Amino acid sequence: MLANDTPITPELVASHGLKPDEYQRILDLIGRTPTLTELGIFSAMWNEHCSYKSSKKWLRTLPTTGPRVICGPGENAGVVDIDDGEAIIFKMESHNHPSFIEPYQGAATGVGGILRDVFTMGARPVAAMNALRFGAPEHPKTRHLVSGVVAGVGGYGNSFGVPTIGGEVNFHARYNGNILVNAFAAGLARADSIFYSKAEGVGLPVVYLGSKTGRDGVGGATMASAEFDETIEEKRPTVQVGDPFSEKLLLEACLELMKTGAVIAIQDMGAAGLTCSAVEMGAKGDLGIELDLDKVPCREEGMSAYEMMLSESQERMLMVLRPEQEAEAEAIFRKWGLDFAIVGYTTDDLRFRILRHGEVVADLPIKELGDEAPEYDRPYTRAIPPAAIAAGDVAEPNDYAAALIKIVGAPDMASRRWVWEQYDHLIQGNTALRPGGDAGVIRVEGHEKKALAFSLDVSPRYCEADPFEGGKQAIAECWRNLTAVGAEPLAATDNLNFGNPEKPEIMGQLVGAIEGIGEACRALDFPIVSGNVSLYNETSGVGILPTPAIGGVGLLPDLSVMATVAFKQDGDAILLIGKAGSHLGQSIYLREILGREEGAPPPVDLTEERKVGDFVRSLIRAANVTACHDISDGGLAVALAEMAMAGRRGAAIRLPATDARHAYLFGEDQARYVVTVPAGAADGVRAAAETAGISATLLGHVGGESLDVADIATISVAKLTEAHDNWFPAFMAGGI
Repeated sequence: MLANDTPITPELVASHGLKPDEYQRILDLIGRTPTLTELGIFSAMWNEHCSYKSSKKWLRTLPTTGPRVICGPGENAGVVDIDDGEAIIFKMESHNHPSFIEPYQGAATGVGGILRDVFTMGARPVAAMNALRFGAPEHPKTRHLVSGVVAGVGGYGNSFGVPTIGGEVNFHARYNGNILVNAFAAGLARADSIFYSKAEGVGLPVVYLGSKTGRDGVGGATMASAEFDETIEEKRPTVQVGDPFSEKLLLEACLELMKTGAVIAIQDMGAAGLTCSAVEMGAKGDLGIELDLDKVPCREEGMSAYEMMLSESQERMLMVLRPEQEAEAEAIFRKWGLDFAIVGYTTDDLRFRILRHGEVVADLPIKELGDEAPEYDRPYTRAIPPAAIAAGDVAEPNDYAAALIKIVGAPDMASRRWVWEQYDHLIQGNTALRPGGDAGVIRVEGHEKKALAFSLDVSPRYCEADPFEGGKQAIAECWRNLTAVGAEPLAATDNLNFGNPEKPEIMGQLVGAIEGIGEACRALDFPIVSGNVSLYNETSGVGILPTPAIGGVGLLPDLSVMATVAFKQDGDAILLIGKAGSHLGQSIYLREILGREEGAPPPVDLTEERKVGDFVRSLIRAANVTACHDISDGGLAVALAEMAMAGRRGAAIRLPATDARHAYLFGEDQARYVVTVPAGAADGVRAAAETAGISATLLGHVGGESLDVADIATISVAKLTEAHDNWFPAFMAGGI
């Protein structure tokens, strides 16, 4: 008889996020009423955050393999070969709900969790990024949330000692009640020394490592799988508390232990804590796990089995160890001042058995908990995409100079320097390209020339209008940003942030976006090797914009020919590589200048994307390019302005004859880049482009102190820079 002093009522079941039919499935599975601890375990393992029960069917359609992929989805992070016997290990995860409730700790522990995912597999973290989305700037909570989240990201990453080299920050009223904090981390490892979570062998010790267990974060994964309402403040205790200095010790201890050969399997304690880590290790290895909670190091007195199993206290690991090396392993962790405790053993009975004070408080079938959680084929409806807007139906600006200045100083377009200067982007000494360019770049330690590029991208307004095209565009832009610095795009991770999947229209957004992502990944040979799904991002029935964030990694064999966005030299020729702009639907121009959010997003021609990108990369690799920038938000005009501001020098531009100057300048058509080359090389580049079937248009030349577009506008680079640089500091100072 299992110890159970708490009656299981329908209200208690509902408070654990379990539907009546899911609870009935539990009763049928175990043949009796669960104990409170067992109910908590099922709640943790079967919630959306841990089980992917609404998205599994569609995630299986994504391409996850390729010649460089060592390990795809299913482990703590994806693993990709980068030559020379080395691998890059990376993943992105959400910490949305905790960050809205408690922005500093929510963001900090999001960074801590993703770093553990990477070093759990044997990698030393070398780069971090984040994608942050907040409500409208005028919303009363936005400034507080921005301040707390940015401080939390910097506080953890800086203290741990990993450079934060890129990311996104955006604002929209649809995030007023539910911000997004997506954290990315990447680490380097030897390709033949990757550690996995699959337990192997019976009767082997299960070892608890790291910090002590407390009551922080109890029920965090379940909270992350539910909508918010007016009771949001009551959820504050479900937010974890991080300690980056303990995590740094844990990193060093784990990497040292991994070199000894003592580790059979390892899993970090993230969402659902001890429950999820133990179940995943056992289920993957077709083994059972028995845990004695009396042996778990605790920092609070009187913790119940329920609290211990669902705690999401940070900086903890679970490991299956070779018994003959227990003493050696313990000595390493004691040396680093960390807890080391044998808390259980692997078994051959496929049961997940929990003891507390000598009594069995949970005894459950482990495979059904881990591998066989409910899986839903939820009904969905596809919204009819809006019609495209003809350029002739969009008014030209009365003043092109004023329009461009307004755009570069808009909340979504202004410089993020205020944000990234709070992050240590130079620690470790390998940062080759700081935040603010198309991609962040780091040197690979131990190599003179080899480098890695990283980018995070998605345009939620495109995904709202047309999830399929928006999903394609998120992949294409990430691939393009890596290409723009000269990198070969290797693989991607995704963070799919959506509203309530029980609503057919929201499920339709998720399905459409995944289909678009899959099509683009296949066309661009850019597999998804890891990721995260965050659903129920709604507050009082109002959902976020669909936001399938994409993080990509690329390889630069020779850092000396890396391209950057800044204009470098007076007289350089400026070329538009790709077709002329014509698409103003869902554009920044339409929204910021005319106050309209409507129309179809720009379509993504993946064949053209591949062809143009490969051509631009070949130019960069041949050292023919002095600057390069992909064209995205704001179109050609913004790309030119950003290159001018970065290089602190102007340009003389003359547009080809066109009936729609505003569409040429502000259209957000895809598969396009602006490059600069020495003046004498322009004809050769244009000829090579023509041979490749690619449009290459000479726009003008670098020089002067203004961006001078003949017969249209002359705009001081200094004025552009003032508008671009000042919005964020003024907003955070309360001046906007």
